[in-house]
Amino acid sequence: MTGGRRGMQTTLGACATISGIGVHSGREASVTMHPAAAGSGLAFRLANGDGRTHTIPADFRHVSATELCTAVGVPGASVATVEHLMAAFSALGVDNAAIAVDGPEVPVMDGSASAFVEAVDRAGIVSLDAPRRYLKILKPVRVEIGCSFAEFRPHRTMRVEVEIEFANSLIGRQRFAADIDPAVFRREVARARTFGFLADVEDLWARGLALGASFDNAVVIGDERVINPEGLRYDDEFVRHKALDAVGDLALIGAPILGCYRSFRGGHRLNVEAVKTLVADETAWTWVEMPRRRGADRAVRAAALGAPAYGADIA
Repeated sequence: MTGGRRGMQTTLGACATISGIGVHSGREASVTMHPAAAGSGLAFRLANGDGRTHTIPADFRHVSATELCTAVGVPGASVATVEHLMAAFSALGVDNAAIAVDGPEVPVMDGSASAFVEAVDRAGIVSLDAPRRYLKILKPVRVEIGCSFAEFRPHRTMRVEVEIEFANSLIGRQRFAADIDPAVFRREVARARTFGFLADVEDLWARGLALGASFDNAVVIGDERVINPEGLRYDDEFVRHKALDAVGDLALIGAPILGCYRSFRGGHRLNVEAVKTLVADETAWTWVEMPRRRGADRAVRAAALGAPAYGADIA
């Protein structure tokens, strides 16, 4: 039960559970992924101790924080560090799933998306009897924050072009670009781990961040060298992880993107702001379904499919 019919919505073929520690909270957490019906999308279900189960759509309109991770929430509940799981769902083509979380944060596992890819593989992917919608970029849209920028441009597939620049000589300036499909994501992106600087640890701890970080779930940089005994998984693992984060954050748009996303010195805040800026400009995109036959491009506006009115601001 893998893959799915081209152009049709998908869900998981069975449930899958993964458990680990939250990189920021330092608390143990489990995530159980359940199949879901066509049109339900991706949503987190969180029991936070008040006797109620809160449903939190995996949607940019529900983003509640973007400092060092992406969190989504509703009044009374939130779940942090959703980006690696969202990247796996997006890149592997899972459209609908209910994600039960028993802690405040999705476990970081080894700092990459590998564990989530493996969980999806265990569950399998099955097709549903409903067409998949894609968000097709029609014209360039750009957003700038300080010296950082991000932009969407028309492209025939989902593509990311990510460039980073750090004063640290070990990282320096790196660039990664690829059309994202399941094979490319597995091979080139999924195993790239989050990273941080040893010099920043005490400040992060004082702010209640990185309480669960360790050599087991992050690349740690100190004195211009990687401290982890095993070294790097890719020579440019740092920029590949930023690309992984971008894929996960862009998934909060709620549909696969047909377009190129380019960022320079970006992060979670920039990614989310770029999504908000894009969907607010309804002349910059349209909904499409996969062509039924070669050369036939069937486009429909959001209203024709009863799509939500994107563009609302978030807290």
